[in-house]
Amino acid sequence: MVALGRLVNKDIRKGLEMKKIGFIGLGIMGKPMAMNLLKAGYSLTVYDIVPDKVKEVVEAGAEAASSNKEVAQKSELVITMLPNSPDVKEAVLGNNGVLEGAKVGTILIDMSSIAPLASKEVAERAKEKGVVMLDAPVSGGEPKAVEGTLAIMAGGPQETFDQVEGILDIMGASVTRVGEIGSGNMTKLANQIIVALNIAAMSEAMVLATKSGVDPERVFEAIRGGLAGSAVLDAKMPLVLKGNFKPGFRIELHIKDLANALDTAHEVGVPVPLSSAVMEVMQALKVDGKGSDDHGGIIQFYEKLAQVQVRQ
Repeated sequence: MVALGRLVNKDIRKGLEMKKIGFIGLGIMGKPMAMNLLKAGYSLTVYDIVPDKVKEVVEAGAEAASSNKEVAQKSELVITMLPNSPDVKEAVLGNNGVLEGAKVGTILIDMSSIAPLASKEVAERAKEKGVVMLDAPVSGGEPKAVEGTLAIMAGGPQETFDQVEGILDIMGASVTRVGEIGSGNMTKLANQIIVALNIAAMSEAMVLATKSGVDPERVFEAIRGGLAGSAVLDAKMPLVLKGNFKPGFRIELHIKDLANALDTAHEVGVPVPLSSAVMEVMQALKVDGKGSDDHGGIIQFYEKLAQVQVRQ
């Protein structure tokens, strides 16, 4: 749990003047992010297409809205945290969407992981309404969303980023502007390629060790401090050893991110053979009914091939 003192201190630095925030999308990631903004003292208006997801946030002090439009009407800053490009377009550009309710000068921060070209399209439409947008996807999964220690990579105007950096600080331990609109999601695609390949490499290595009769827990302890060590290894291997594939970030969502990465790579003429291979591993797991598992569950593909389980 994030200490309130840390949140308040960050709040004082920047963003204190912007108190009315709207938050759209209260899923695995969105709900804890919204809760941290409430703990920091912000006035929050929230909406999700699933009413049950709104209840806990409202009980913590948020106001429920009946639509994306109403969220925007009651907010100076609107944050969206949604599954994919079509969801963001519908929430922002669609009927009863954010742009129907937003005032000139409203700031929109889309923290979803979507295609960079979709971010640019939404930003252009928002600009026509006098709304400024940042794309600011996150990395770290549910645990870091709860802690308020996400890595946030933002694209958009420097002046707008400066206005909201303190608010982003509430949700993230690392907040970086990487360039203009779309560059946040381009950075996220790079991140997701690295994470996917790390998990796949970990899975191959640990299945090999286990099948060869070596304790995978001891292998983990032996290599984590060396060059093979990584944040991915430290986050995922303890869960794998417990057979815990409860989703912090679902395989089906990583498939979506890799699809965006592959499409973007092909558009700009960059071959991504390793990403393509891991994509097929994830697709096989989805067909096997494991699309809702955490992406650490990639190891199950290798376990099935080798007929061995990596468990404590």
